[in-house]
Amino acid sequence: MSNALTLAEVGRRLLALYPEAIAKGDFGEALTYIDPDVIDHRGGTSGDHHGIDAWRAKWEAAAGGDGEIHDTEVTVLATVSDGETLANVYSYRGVHTATGKPFDVGGMDLIRVRDGRVVEHWAFGDYDAIRAQVGA
Repeated sequence: MSNALTLAEVGRRLLALYPEAIAKGDFGEALTYIDPDVIDHRGGTSGDHHGIDAWRAKWEAAAGGDGEIHDTEVTVLATVSDGETLANVYSYRGVHTATGKPFDVGGMDLIRVRDGRVVEHWAFGDYDAIRAQVGA
């Protein structure tokens, strides 16, 4: 029998760790729940990203590491799971550095977990709304 964490436990731990990891820019513990060969389907012009280094870069950008945004906050509003898949509805808030304007948008993501780690992820965010809110 496998000692891998269940889908619900991986989801619970990531949801507990993510906000603090984003706020502090320290992703070490949270990344232990991400498979080294994760596939991250970002859609749009971003396309698919592969591997944990790409995942880390995404989180660094969400934490404002690219300098475009700061004071970011993610709040999970609802979670549903089935089999090895977990879906989240969330709000994403922050401040656009260049304009100083805040934004608040919704999003959804879907993760697939195998052997206690995220192996695949799909994200759907309203990035046009961010641009409209900050005037960029």
